[in-house]
Amino acid sequence: MDIPILYEDNHLLIVKKPVNVPVQGDESGDKDLLTLLKEDIKKRYNKPGNVFLALVHRLDRPVGGVIVFAKTSKAASRLSDLIRKNEFEKKYLTIIRGKPKEEKARLIDYLVKNRKENIVNVANENTPHAKKAILEYELIGHKNDLSLLQVNLITGRPHQIRVQFASRGNPIYGDQKYGAKVNQHGQQIALWSYGLAFKHPTKDETIKILSEPPNEYPWNLWKKGTNRR
Repeated sequence: MDIPILYEDNHLLIVKKPVNVPVQGDESGDKDLLTLLKEDIKKRYNKPGNVFLALVHRLDRPVGGVIVFAKTSKAASRLSDLIRKNEFEKKYLTIIRGKPKEEKARLIDYLVKNRKENIVNVANENTPHAKKAILEYELIGHKNDLSLLQVNLITGRPHQIRVQFASRGNPIYGDQKYGAKVNQHGQQIALWSYGLAFKHPTKDETIKILSEPPNEYPWNLWKKGTNRR
């Protein structure tokens, strides 16, 4: 499997995740990204024994784009700390059905996950186990009743972007779970991990990595880099 490496050093491995590949092992039994990368490191560096590689954040199985792994326990600990402090910037591109009410806004909801059915719902603030979910978005373009948005994910709740937009009547193009009424079976979800920015765990420098979505419909309705930050 072709997994492009976007950045690598002794502490970090940042790659472009292929769509429809689980980040870690699940009930499907399909090869997962974490295992594939461990095998690749072992082969490329001729490492004996087990390879240490830690998952720092997650992407839903159908979502592609930039994702970072830690190659040392020190990096894993420090990156996890940055995420807890909201000092780990995660930007996404997504294409939603319709047009948002505002061209630029912050969305705040409380989400509850039904683990048995693997589905997330918007709930009341006082609902047991409800977690606050925050994102910011900006409209980049609108064509054919589809809107391209850039999303700054403040919190990292399961299915967060998908649920927050679907709950407002703007499900993501191709999302079979939260937009089944308007999306056709087989359409690929238009949600892409576009950029990461964070302080390097051992150096006094900021790592910034961007990854463009594939040049296919509906992404190709807009030129690459259009009004993106």
